[in-house]
Amino acid sequence: MKLPVNPFTQAIKKGEKQIGLWVGYGNNFAAEIIASAGYDWVVVDMEHSPNDYHSVLSQLQAFEAYPTTALVRPDWNDTVKVKRLLDIGANGLVFPMVQNVEEAKNAVAATRYPPRGVRGVSGSTRAAKFGRITDYFQRIEEETTIILQLETIEALNNAEEIANVDGVHGVFFGPSDIAADLGKIGKPMDQEVWNNILPVAQKLMDKGIPVGTLVLDPAFAAKLLNDGFTFVACGMDTALLARSSEALLASVKKDMK
Repeated sequence: MKLPVNPFTQAIKKGEKQIGLWVGYGNNFAAEIIASAGYDWVVVDMEHSPNDYHSVLSQLQAFEAYPTTALVRPDWNDTVKVKRLLDIGANGLVFPMVQNVEEAKNAVAATRYPPRGVRGVSGSTRAAKFGRITDYFQRIEEETTIILQLETIEALNNAEEIANVDGVHGVFFGPSDIAADLGKIGKPMDQEVWNNILPVAQKLMDKGIPVGTLVLDPAFAAKLLNDGFTFVACGMDTALLARSSEALLASVKKDMK
């Protein structure tokens, strides 16, 4: 058995636009509902959700039957967490709060086997189909997506150096945390936030580096993709349920006499 191609890794290398969704329910049934919706990629989030290794595993299993690529965001840039997530079959990782080149190198090293990295070796993991994928060790590095999140002004200032670290496939801008760093917490769409993000994003795009983000405004998501962003998540499953349930209730109340 051979290691399958990771469509998301290969797509962003080619500059193909990828539309995504953030997944935070922590539930495999909800994940399966999303899995057949047709998104190019999702991020199963461990940083701001109740997910643990078992719930992440069950969601990866739900997505595996569909073309959508499921990445995972660990709650921190931690070598042990990364090893365990890769071993249970994460197709890629979105590392939160990467501030500098050293942290970027540590993130990449955690995904690579020695001598190129520090990932611990096991011959019988779910990721390797319990030892049945014969070229797993040879090819997993080229297929695993490594995305680094820039979430502060310090990180934006170091963006080009971070993006140039060997093994980084793309850079992700976190507008909510950047807004907080600017003293505008809760205002990720504030113009000052994007005045800081967009020039940095443009510099990276000019160098051919794939850039992405998460926004909850579908029109703005489309604009970013049209303007050169490669991968944009246009919503969160929890926010979709919250807003649609509110809208349904309001609609019924509006028509009541």
